Amino acid sequence: MSDSIARKKVDGGEFAALCIGGFLLSIAYGVTFLIPVLVGQRGGDEALAGLIISAATVSTVILVILSGHIADAIGPARAVAVSGLFLAASALGFAVVPSAGLSLMTVGFILGIGWGTFYALGPILVAAIVEPEHRIRFFALLSGSMMSGIGAGPIIGRIATGWSMPVEAAFAFAFLASLAGGALYLLLHIRLTNAGKILPHVNKISFGSAREVIGSRAVYSIIMVGIGGAIFGGLSSFQTSYAKAHGFDYSLFFIGFMSAAILSRLFVAGYVVKKDPLYSLLVLTSLTLASIVLFLMLTSNQLAYLGGAAMLGVGYGLTYSVINGLAANEAPTGFMPQSLLLFSLAYMIGVFGFPLVAGNLIVSSGIQTMLCVLLLLAVLNLAIVLFRLAHRATRQS
Repeated sequence: MSDSIARKKVDGGEFAALCIGGFLLSIAYGVTFLIPVLVGQRGGDEALAGLIISAATVSTVILVILSGHIADAIGPARAVAVSGLFLAASALGFAVVPSAGLSLMTVGFILGIGWGTFYALGPILVAAIVEPEHRIRFFALLSGSMMSGIGAGPIIGRIATGWSMPVEAAFAFAFLASLAGGALYLLLHIRLTNAGKILPHVNKISFGSAREVIGSRAVYSIIMVGIGGAIFGGLSSFQTSYAKAHGFDYSLFFIGFMSAAILSRLFVAGYVVKKDPLYSLLVLTSLTLASIVLFLMLTSNQLAYLGGAAMLGVGYGLTYSVINGLAANEAPTGFMPQSLLLFSLAYMIGVFGFPLVAGNLIVSSGIQTMLCVLLLLAVLNLAIVLFRLAHRATRQS
């Protein structure tokens, strides 16, 4: 990415459009956490729900790889605007398709097209208009807005059912939100074009650029976000099943998680980015691990349930922000967009791919087994941080 572009002072109106549009588009992904409820009402189980969610993996992988080419062809903001149409189509599909089999898997595939494009290009837009030294903070602000939308999705579903409305009402709301979010990104594209802020055509990814990134320190962040995505995808996608098994209100998880993730990204991220990122990650990955231990130990305490969700929101939420910034700043010179695309790709594989494993684990062995696997994944992320700290200490000695 050209320094002349990357070092331009961020425009408040442009960044506000990024965040508000990101919030609206993210609602479409957030309501997918209601798929187990939707599928259950139509005679399916968690394994089928996981299959539907994971159907988005194939299209997501394809679109993350192609998103750089699409951005170079029509501009990243306009590409995100188009992705809003696919997100709207998927939300509408979940709302109106009556069966729970192949047809909903097709809807999941459409979801992956929209979410993969938006998720890959959002950080590239931020990196293009924000100075490198401030990227972690602005990544945190954008991801906080996205997390707000993700968390709002299931809460909207809980409100709808509380008002004796069908769960499909939440998907219908997501349909309208996606259209509005796409319109905001179209306006952002027009604003950037009129201001002469045409981003350089350096976003496309190739095998050569992927090798460069994988051979750099950015690979650690890419691996960690894939593992983190699996943890988040497993806990969130089947939280309705977990809550039902323990007699909890699943909305408490999303309220606790979303509130903690947003508040920490808005008010703590600025402090965290001034500290050593590896020591910050040591604390944050430990907090994520502790939250999963708490979920494993919970029986019927609603307050502890809320607290565990909040711990996960802080630990996972800030971990994501730190490693997102590291993926950009530790990328080889000239390959920052490709590093961010691989970062998004790893996250998508984790967040959409793991529910397939999780759903089958729940059906065959129970929810506790799935949580044990998530605990092992959390231990692996902590081990990566410890390895990096040890390796750095060895180099400096």
